[in-house]
Amino acid sequence: MTTPPRPAPEESREARRAFLAGRLAAVRERIGDAARAAGRDHTGITLITATKTWPAEDVRLLAGLGVRDVGENQDRQASAKAAACADLTPALSWHFIGQLQSNKAPSVARYADMVHSVDRASLVSALGKAAQRAERDLRCLIQVSLDGTAGRGGAHPDEVPRIAALIAGLPRLTVAGVMAVAPPQEPAGPAFARLRRLRERLLGEHPGAVVMSAGMSGDLEAAIAAGATHVRVGSAVLGHRPPAPLPH
Repeated sequence: MTTPPRPAPEESREARRAFLAGRLAAVRERIGDAARAAGRDHTGITLITATKTWPAEDVRLLAGLGVRDVGENQDRQASAKAAACADLTPALSWHFIGQLQSNKAPSVARYADMVHSVDRASLVSALGKAAQRAERDLRCLIQVSLDGTAGRGGAHPDEVPRIAALIAGLPRLTVAGVMAVAPPQEPAGPAFARLRRLRERLLGEHPGAVVMSAGMSGDLEAAIAAGATHVRVGSAVLGHRPPAPLPH
């Protein structure tokens, strides 16, 4: 049996663009439907497309489809993609959405517009110093552990006011709001409702902390019903991630 010819690069690119366009339209429709069900205006909800292991070419294709907010969870990939897409107009807004080691703060501060995973004092300090050196302003979200599980990132809810005060005390950092991942062992709705209440309390001291980053491919509807302003969607737009390359 003969092997069918591989498509030419341009054909592959157009096929990928068509795939992304269809998936992106479906996610935008889900967001619109969820917003209407919650009595909300869909324009108040920002879709962050989490490109993670996908190449910079996908980011460029998504930009051509109207995507402006891109999420990454690994600095090495994020910094390379930000550089590869720096020529795009209008410029993309880069969101660092993964757990962040303090020693990566200098790199992240050079390209990120918003860091979603600020969960400890040492990271606040590192980001503050890095933002000053880079002469860039960083919007910070306090990542909250909604179940107190260690190892998945996130501050205990009782720690949120202290971390917010540390962020607010540094000149290049801004308290922008809160972020969380729904705990796997409970329904997403009640967990996200707790996050909303945390944000409401935070607003009393930090009026600019309006962002609630919650919801991913599988639970964005629950997040929007609870008041999420930003949803982080990866596989529903880009498909299942390619496997990691084998070690040499």
